[in-house]
Amino acid sequence: MSIYDFNVLDIDGKNVSMSKYKGKVLLIVNVASECGFTPQYKGLEELYSTHKDEGFVVLGFPSNQFREQESASNEKIKFFCQGTYDVHFDMFSKIDVNGENANPLYNYLKQEQSGFFGTESIKWNFTKFLVDREGNVVDRYAPITKPKSIESDIQKYLDKE
Repeated sequence: MSIYDFNVLDIDGKNVSMSKYKGKVLLIVNVASECGFTPQYKGLEELYSTHKDEGFVVLGFPSNQFREQESASNEKIKFFCQGTYDVHFDMFSKIDVNGENANPLYNYLKQEQSGFFGTESIKWNFTKFLVDREGNVVDRYAPITKPKSIESDIQKYLDKE
């Protein structure tokens, strides 16, 4: 099993194979529009625009599992992200990241990189997973971790061609 074995739905409801991202460095983030961490969209977009030509991609997965901070439809989420934060990185349909209905991709990410004290569950919006060019889930970052602060980790994997 690898990250490339999963299929997800993009924000417009189209099926996307994760194999589309082979050879790229990925930052996979569960996002929400009404969260105290929502301004991280700006930092995520800055990372993406700075490093996209080097093979870096941000993947945003909206989730409404944390105090219902992403209650809007996919269409409204897309409009908000583009209109408010000028988001150009790939956004996906709203998913569950925990529980019995958790998206299989997120179950895999949590299994590969557990959280604080070995817990698997996602604790809040804007938890981030870093994936190297070979599809290995190499790190997990807490919601409070600002995108800019992990740029050197991203660069390390971008430099490994």
